[in-house]
Amino acid sequence: MNASNQADRCRIVLVAPPLGDGDALAGLLKKALSGGDAASVILDSSGLDEAMFQAAAQKAVPVIQDAGVAALILNDTRAAGRVGADGVHVEGKIADLAEVIERHSPKLIVGMGNLRDRHGALEIGELQPDYVMFGKVGADKKPEPHSRNINLAEWWASMVDIPCIVQAGNTLASIERTVATGAEFVALGAAIFESADPAEAMREANRLLDETAPRFEN
Repeated sequence: MNASNQADRCRIVLVAPPLGDGDALAGLLKKALSGGDAASVILDSSGLDEAMFQAAAQKAVPVIQDAGVAALILNDTRAAGRVGADGVHVEGKIADLAEVIERHSPKLIVGMGNLRDRHGALEIGELQPDYVMFGKVGADKKPEPHSRNINLAEWWASMVDIPCIVQAGNTLASIERTVATGAEFVALGAAIFESADPAEAMREANRLLDETAPRFEN
């Protein structure tokens, strides 16, 4: 999660689609990242075999890093090491997160997503990940953010210092409701990558954040 002059307000975490074609994935990311600020990109391996995903990530990670953005790999620490990624985004059991933190932090950014209730979130928080995410990679199927994610993010942001990401819906119009939670980051996937022009979608997303996101105290 890199620093930038947008660090005093909520920033974008991009969730890339699970593409096995590395050239297509790299091209899509280059377009999107040319449109404006992002803190990180999560590379989704869903439905891809290990070799295909690693080959695609090998082409995507340099594009992400050349834009000054952190590249995070979903669940696969071996692939993260092989492709030189900046971190691992864990979705699974608390024990999985504990193992990744023990083995790879602080060398790699380590965070966890798909937190579904307050008790589980607090248990995860005790492990001191770099961030938590309310939402599941690839689950932004509706125009509005899931109410559970919104409620959890509002609660977390008001009482816990560990940064949180909250998943928006599949439209840019969902940004305002999402960032009103006080979360440090908003996850955007379909709203950017399924648009006609990912670069323009990123420009508009950052404009909406500039206009609607609460400012954090430095």
